[in-house]
Amino acid sequence: MSSTIARTVRPPAPRGAGEPSGEVLREIPLPPYVTAEDAQFAVRAVVVHAPRNWSGGTVCRNDASPHPCRLHRWGVRVLAQRGLRPADIAALIAGGDPTAEPPRRPGA
Repeated sequence: MSSTIARTVRPPAPRGAGEPSGEVLREIPLPPYVTAEDAQFAVRAVVVHAPRNWSGGTVCRNDASPHPCRLHRWGVRVLAQRGLRPADIAALIAGGDPTAEPPRRPGA
């Protein structure tokens, strides 16, 4: 006996239809422990992917995705794990230098 299964396949929705990005992306995993090199990458991520006001709202300055983008969120989480306060992270972003040294964490 043979059975036939009918399946309806929908074509993918065009960009801009439905959800803003078309797909949900998972968070970038944190390193098991944050090294000085990880902190430097995180500073670069939060500065390069800083918020920018646009006609449609706040977007990532680097790639125009809705802010905060994945890399910005990852950078903030890494710097927070390194011991930086939100005010320290905001100061790095305001400085606008992706090569800036992150402040030393307390007790390090």
